[in-house]
Amino acid sequence: MPSAYMKFDVPKELSDKVLQIIEMARNTGKVRKGTNEATKSIERSEAQLVVIAGDVEPEEIVMHLPALCEEKKIPYVYIPSKLELGRAAGLDVPSAAIAIADPGEGKQQLKEVIKGIEAVK
Repeated sequence: MPSAYMKFDVPKELSDKVLQIIEMARNTGKVRKGTNEATKSIERSEAQLVVIAGDVEPEEIVMHLPALCEEKKIPYVYIPSKLELGRAAGLDVPSAAIAIADPGEGKQQLKEVIKGIEAVK
């Protein structure tokens, strides 16, 4: 069952592409890891894409992110597992949220994924 803060479902292919872009950005760009860093990145309008895990407990930890992203007109997407999200960002621990500040070599893929997110919404 999707969490209360998840406003739309994301197809598996799209979430896999998002994880690949996070790995590219980690290696060649800039990734903000964790809810606090993602929030700061959104508030400063640095984030180009915000990725939120779908299995966060308690939900209040990430509940503010979609509203903040919509206010700042920053695209956001959900990933089913915080463990997958953490691994894609190069962490050994789960992560509730990540912001891609600079996609690096994944710039073109990021544009495609953002189009896909808009279509899913």
